[in-house]
Amino acid sequence: MLWVKAFHIIAVICWFAGLFYLPRLFVYHAMSEDQVSRERFKIMERKLFRGIMTPSAIATVVLGLWLIGFNPSYYMSSWWMHAKLGLVAILLLYHFACWRIMLDFRADRNTRSHVFYRYFNEVPVLPLVAIVILVVVKP
Repeated sequence: MLWVKAFHIIAVICWFAGLFYLPRLFVYHAMSEDQVSRERFKIMERKLFRGIMTPSAIATVVLGLWLIGFNPSYYMSSWWMHAKLGLVAILLLYHFACWRIMLDFRADRNTRSHVFYRYFNEVPVLPLVAIVILVVVKP
């Protein structure tokens, strides 16, 4: 069980690295003024999303479900776990929102400013803080 937990934590860290970095790339992409820069950002965004974020998100979910499987009656009867799973669902929606934005940038359809993406970049902070508190404190 400890190996599964360790790899779950590693996957969460990798996923969050992407959740924080991809929107930061959107900031710079929205600010870019030349085609060479825009094309470079498209490549960086695609590689980050496909190579790190999505595999890490899948690993996070699979390993998390595996951990629940060790003691499902305990975890599924704990309100903090339900809250955590709800926050994970929100993060998955954010992940898919990043995918949609990435597709808009790829098709040169972005209509939002870099300021929007600066705020958008902060969204995962709140679920992260709440999840860590729920898991550690189990209030």
